[in-house]
Amino acid sequence: MKYSLPRVAPLALACAAAMSPVFAVEVEPGLRSEAESNGSVGTLIVLQAKAPKQLLSPEGNYLERRRELVSMLRATAEVTQADLRNWLDAQGIAYRPFWIVNMVEADLTAAQIDALAARGDIARIEANREIALQRPALGPWPDASSDGASAHAPQAIEWGVNKVRAPLVWAEGFNGQGVVVAGQDTGIRWTHNAIKAKYRGWNGITADHNYNWHDAIHETGSSCGANSLVPCDDHSHGSHTVGTMVGDDGGSNQVGVAPGAKWIGCRNMNAGVGTPARYNECAEWFLAPTDLNGQNPDPDRAPDVINNSWGCPADEGCTAGNEVRQAIENLVAGGIVFVASAGNDGSSCQTIFSQPGTLDAAFVVGSMTSSDTMSGFSSRGPVPGLGEVKPDVIAPGSSVRSITNSGDNSYTSMSGTSMAGPHVAGVVALMMSVDQSLKGDPARVEQILRETSVPISNSQVCGGIPGTTFPNPVQGMGRVDAYNAYLALDDIFADDFDD
Repeated sequence: MKYSLPRVAPLALACAAAMSPVFAVEVEPGLRSEAESNGSVGTLIVLQAKAPKQLLSPEGNYLERRRELVSMLRATAEVTQADLRNWLDAQGIAYRPFWIVNMVEADLTAAQIDALAARGDIARIEANREIALQRPALGPWPDASSDGASAHAPQAIEWGVNKVRAPLVWAEGFNGQGVVVAGQDTGIRWTHNAIKAKYRGWNGITADHNYNWHDAIHETGSSCGANSLVPCDDHSHGSHTVGTMVGDDGGSNQVGVAPGAKWIGCRNMNAGVGTPARYNECAEWFLAPTDLNGQNPDPDRAPDVINNSWGCPADEGCTAGNEVRQAIENLVAGGIVFVASAGNDGSSCQTIFSQPGTLDAAFVVGSMTSSDTMSGFSSRGPVPGLGEVKPDVIAPGSSVRSITNSGDNSYTSMSGTSMAGPHVAGVVALMMSVDQSLKGDPARVEQILRETSVPISNSQVCGGIPGTTFPNPVQGMGRVDAYNAYLALDDIFADDFDD
């Protein structure tokens, strides 16, 4: 099956037509042999042309800048993919085009790879392999004695929510209201009592899933099936993370950091298995959500912050370092805060192996325990070749209780940096509810998060940076703190008033 990109303005098309010079096509090593052995192989065909983002105007508000970015990205893809797509049509090859990265997904034979490698408009041909989610531990981390994690009895306000001091911000009248958070993950049980009222597609009586939900899984293989038109979770991981961002059943289950925020979601894994194309499809949808038919993209309905508790490691699919980088960079260029989990390959140094945790554009989160120690599983930096220290901050991730997909009133504890990331996304929502001008300004949000974090005691030295120097590759700037961020914003308001 082939898919069509919407038509865009002729002026934008003309602008997009002036593109990069031609280079030799880079074919991922072993890809052609894999196609010969199996008959065909899933690929990402990345074109040379890139949207000239340097021409974007810095004027206007963040919504205006995002609209212009989306228009330019779509125009670039529309113009420069035309000849390739005509060739694919003539060959009878099914494909899926993208515009957030100028690429096309298709299954190719070895001969077809050879033919495309001879073209002048293609930069790279990469693998699109399935990637299994590194599932968090259920309940306390197995090595609880050394990790500091322990089973926590249900609390009215969960320990992680208290640890980031979210309730103190609630007491000031800010609980995430007016902010939209998002999760791309294994899906979401949208009818769960703790998150249903916070779903942007629910008005209290009926549900409208247009612009609020997208399924990037186009084949069967799980309980959700393919192309689900309603939010669905075939794994539980995604529901758990959304619960940590916004969950609150109005009773004894206050599991979310920003219970006043609204959420939207995209399923990027099939029973816990993702591919680079699925990750990019969700990223594209978040930058300009569509209706359920995949039409009428609207960048004004994009979320303010996205939680990403997934990884795309080099040895399982993201081999060239480019497969998801451009998509994430374009999300951030569109004014969206991109929160990513560091990974669960610690406790040694240099164990942040997987995109997006290895990318400058991502705000990367490690994990800590309830006793203010580093979680043993939390991946540490430094990341070779990266200009920034990662992780950026840490947050509660050991034995975190949140919702599951097994029922509308079901909860469980999980441990992993997957659990730490949504705490930070929730804090971002609190910050934006305090100061709406933070929307569309990821750099300022991240600066405030770093400057207001609280270091925990740690003696581990990674990359030659002692644990007493901040940021460091173990905990970044320390534990994210919602109330400190609120106080910093309150000081800014006071200074503005004095001026």
